[in-house]
Parts: sequence; structure tokens; C-alpha cells
Amino acid sequence: MYENMSEEEARRRILECVGEYCDKFHNRKKEFEPGDRITYASRVYDRSEMTNLVDSALEFWLTAGRYTDQFEKSFANYLGVRFCSLVNSGSSANLLAFMTLTSPLLGEKRVLPGDEVITVAAGFPTTVAPIIQYGAIPVFVDVTIPEYNIDVSKLEDALSDKTRAVMVAHTLGNPFDLRAVKAFCEKHGLWLIEDNCDALGSRYEMEDGWHYTGTVGDIGTSSFYPPHHMTMGEGGAVYTDNPILNKIARSLRDWGRDCVCPSGKDNLCGHRFDGQYGELPFGYDHKYVYSHFGYNLKATDMQAAVGCAQLEKFPGFVEKRKKNFKHLYDGLKDKASAKGYDIEDKLILPKASEHSDPSWFGFMMTCREGVSRKEVVEKIENAGIQTRALFAGNLTKHPCFDEMRELGKGFRIVGDLHNTDKIMERSFWVGVYPGMTDEMLDYMSTTIVDSLPVASD
Repeated sequence: MYENMSEEEARRRILECVGEYCDKFHNRKKEFEPGDRITYASRVYDRSEMTNLVDSALEFWLTAGRYTDQFEKSFANYLGVRFCSLVNSGSSANLLAFMTLTSPLLGEKRVLPGDEVITVAAGFPTTVAPIIQYGAIPVFVDVTIPEYNIDVSKLEDALSDKTRAVMVAHTLGNPFDLRAVKAFCEKHGLWLIEDNCDALGSRYEMEDGWHYTGTVGDIGTSSFYPPHHMTMGEGGAVYTDNPILNKIARSLRDWGRDCVCPSGKDNLCGHRFDGQYGELPFGYDHKYVYSHFGYNLKATDMQAAVGCAQLEKFPGFVEKRKKNFKHLYDGLKDKASAKGYDIEDKLILPKASEHSDPSWFGFMMTCREGVSRKEVVEKIENAGIQTRALFAGNLTKHPCFDEMRELGKGFRIVGDLHNTDKIMERSFWVGVYPGMTDEMLDYMSTTIVDSLPVASD
């Protein structure tokens, strides 16, 4: 097949065939029919992602390479930040972001075991897990409904002389009150990590203008798992404008090494064998000098190749999510009104935070008194619509906290978690991903309204 072809010509032909294969077997979508399964999220891709993936595979570099470099630069440029480090998952991104704050290079500002970090229990566990795993103390405050974000009125109550940071997520694409949280952190000299895994593309208006979420705090994190705003299969990113934090993050990501040479490159600084480090012999090979106790959290170049293609589509993804959210919101309002009642009498619908422009990840609803979440969700699921709880609901109620609850140490709760418990007991959400059609969204709104109890119930 490849006789009389150069390698470049053969490669081009392979990629043409891959594109044709994708068009024929992957991008043939049948029209939606009521009762078809509607997942809360799904990959949206075309031949670009698949040909990039195969292009990277044909190079067989495998580990981080040219696609990784391209993605990190393009992603940082999109967000408007100076530095981006690609990692293998959003959970790894949260681990890396938090552990960056523990580096000795930060001096008195480093987070130490026993220090406190303000966060919430209504969210995903890997926002909190790195805090506990390191030996720091998560301090949980309640959230607001219908924004489902941290209740900033509780921040001062959560503060102690051990507080060193705030680490909290933007829930389902809805930005938390960045003005208040940022001001609180600046007032008390605290670090701010924005878990942006569910909010990529969301914007928030600070006093100096609009910013993407994840770029207002000291460090932001993203996830590229398939259900998220964009995907590379598995993957995540850590980003910052702070060169010291970037240096620490990249060291921790890459085994804790002191050298900044990328894989496969040697002695770019010209000082590989003439430095003094710790108590090592003078001139010890800098490629194998370690300034941190690190990990290997890098993604592969094949993942980055998919991400590069996704990033080109990403602005369109954001706009489609916004459109789908509005379509579903209006549909719920209209269909309930046609039945003679206000949907908000039975379901609390989501509300965008003030000063925000959300890139919605999902559409959250909370059942009011007299409406059984169990019954509503079962009807919706039986009609083919996938639902989700708000992740852990109240993380402190889970088995992973059993030992800490029994011992009465390892975490702290400020006041009560009334809204957090309400979310755990009464809330659920459905998707608004870019692959959804108006027909799917109309079916969703009709099904949700039909699942609610009527007055005679």
C-alpha cells in the first residue's frame, strides 16, 4: 500500500483514511425519538480529534511532546494567564495545586500540616482530599441555594489563626462570589485555589473587568474527563500567573525534580554539571536533583493532541451550553405555566451568581417541601433522562469521614451545614452539554414537569 510513498505521504494518507472512518462510523447521528437515552454529558468531537490522536500515535513519542507544548500555550492564551501545566486528570490538578502551596520555597506562607483551609462539603471529594491527605484541616462552611456556591457571609466565622488558604469550586459552571472571596483572602493574606473543573469558560466581573474563572485566584484547575466542558479522555490542567507557583507546580508534577528540561532534552541551561545542591557532591547531574517530594502527573501527548482539537471548538461549546441552559429553563417555566402553576412552587431552579456569566456544566434543581426527589428522579430516569446528585452532597456524611467523625478531629464545621444537607436530600441535576438538540431539551422539560406531583396528590 505504501510502495513508492515517502513517510510524509504515507502519514497523510493514513490521516485521510482516519478522517473518512470517523465521518462514516462516528459522526452518524440518528434523530432523537422520545424515550431515547439522554445522558447528562457526552463527548462532542469530529475527525479533527481522531486525526490528531492518530497523528500523535504515529510519532510514537507517547509522553509529553509537541502537542503538549501546543496545548499548554494555547490553553494559557485562551484563559489569559502566563503559565499552564497539563496533567493527567482534574483530581491530579487539585492535588498538584494544593501541594504547590506546601513548598518550602514559599517560606512563611507555605501551608503546613495542621494548618486550616476553608472549603465546602457540597461538592466533589477531590477538592478536599489533598487537604486531608497532607494533614491540613478542611474547614467546612455552608453554601447558598439556588447558586449552590460557598456562603461568603460565613468566611469571617471560619477564620482562625491557623487559616492559610481557601480552596473551593465553582459549582456546575456557576461562579462563586469571587469579589468577596478574593477580598477576604487579600485582607487576611490567604492563598486562593479555584477548582474550575466544572466551570471552564465561565466568566466573572471583578472591579477591573471580566475574567475567566480559574484566573482570579492564585491557582486554577481544570478537568478534561469526557463529561466536562472539553475532553482529552483523561486530563487536567493547573494554571497561574505567579512564576514561583508555576515553578513549584512543574517540579511537583515531574517527580519533584529541580531541572526544568523537558523529557528528551538535556542541559538547556548549560549548567547540568556545575551546581551545588543540598549535600550532594558538587557538579551532581542536575537532571537527577530533587527539590520536592513529587509525583509523575503528566499526561501523554496523545491526550494533548485530542485537547488541541477540542480547544479550537471550545468557544462554540460554551455558547451552546448557555443556549441549552436557557432553552431548558424557559421550557420548564412555560410547560408548568401551561398546566396552571409556577414551576418554582415545586422546584427551585438554578440562578446565576451576581456579576457572573456562567458556562453551565449542568442544570441543578432542588425539590421543595411536598415534592419527593426520589419519586421525581425515578420518573425522569425511567423516561430515559440521566440525572445526577451534586456529587458528594455532604462530604462529611460519607464513609471516608467515619474515622474522623468518631475521633472528633481532622476537620472543622462552622455553624451548621443546613443548605448542604438540603442539597444532599433534595437536589438533582441534568445535563446541558453541547451535543443536546432542541428536541432533546424539549423532551427533558416536558418529562420533568410531568414528573412533578399535581395538586390532588
